[in-house]
Amino acid sequence: MQKKLIALAVAGLASTGAFAQANVTVYGIADGSFDTVRVSNTNGNTDLGNTTRVSANSSYLGFKGAEALGNGLTAVFQYEASVGFDSNGSNTTNALIGGSRDSFIGLASNFGTVVLGTLTGPTRALGTALDVNAGAAGIGANSALLGKLGNNLVNSTNNVTGNYAAGGSCDRSATCASIFDTRWKNAIAYVSPTYYGLNVTAAYVANENKTFHNVGVAAANTTGYDVGVKYANGPILAAVTYNAVSLGNDAGTNVGDFRIGGSYDFGIATVRALYDRARADHFGGAKVTQNVFGLGGTFNVTPAGKILAQAYFAGDVKANGSSASDTGAKLFEVGYEYSLSKRTLLKAVYAHLNNDNNARYDFGNNAVGINPTAANAVTGLNTTGATVQGIQLGLRHSF
Repeated sequence: MQKKLIALAVAGLASTGAFAQANVTVYGIADGSFDTVRVSNTNGNTDLGNTTRVSANSSYLGFKGAEALGNGLTAVFQYEASVGFDSNGSNTTNALIGGSRDSFIGLASNFGTVVLGTLTGPTRALGTALDVNAGAAGIGANSALLGKLGNNLVNSTNNVTGNYAAGGSCDRSATCASIFDTRWKNAIAYVSPTYYGLNVTAAYVANENKTFHNVGVAAANTTGYDVGVKYANGPILAAVTYNAVSLGNDAGTNVGDFRIGGSYDFGIATVRALYDRARADHFGGAKVTQNVFGLGGTFNVTPAGKILAQAYFAGDVKANGSSASDTGAKLFEVGYEYSLSKRTLLKAVYAHLNNDNNARYDFGNNAVGINPTAANAVTGLNTTGATVQGIQLGLRHSF
């Protein structure tokens, strides 16, 4: 149920047969967990101790449908909203109106599908497809390290100053993924039909945020593209993607992310591997790069239960080819999922994120908040080098 149209780039659902329905379908995910998280071993000798919370783990509500127009042409649409039932859920109505998740209108035919709206591009889709967690949600998700470039490319392109110059800011329980692992707003995408397991997706991000340089106002003219080629046939999935963004700021900063990865399903077990290279040109006067790679897998202990594990490693950030020492991090996760039915599963995971001495990465989903926004920052708090870890016990239901 959690597969979304634009994720066809990796999931391989681009055939027009997927749009044979004529009615509106209501669907979604309710994913709740009780978490115990901890921040320790910071350079500032600050041990924040244990924090307990309830998390909604990317729960959402969606509506989708299609209308056959004749001559092989089909109109398709989808609206999706995040549902934060761990708080009072008051954001749901406004989020649904705005389409906070994958939301679009488009046309499908034998020649492919074109959609416009807020979209998951092929780069993000590849990262989530190779994550071992159901829905790529939870504190152990690989978005903790992918594409962040030393924690500088965090969140979205809406803010073209704060998210790129001074490092990423993520409050407690917020999403803290790279710009390449969030949904692109003001986007148009083409998804090709699938031939012998092979298909292509190409997306363009429009420059609606364009502003002119003025006194006290930074220039902005953000545009980008995201392309991917995916092969999925039988037990094999393999894909390569490239996402490039021109920020259109005064410095002329351009950022990009290259990914290649795949998985193999043995039936009783799966293995996954992913390589990610993020870079930025004219970024603080330098060309900056960082490599991240990860391995993961699952093993079916019983027909209803499986063990999952993954490990991701972010190397040191390099500026003009020279490494900035101790700017990487390591993420380890181990867990267990037990299916009570086809729609409902129990889960338990342990995640451990170990920052190098000069790094401050946080969980990509349900951040602990070691890099708060300016409004929530504590003066003088030094959380570099932190160890961030947690346990989640939860229930996930799809409908």
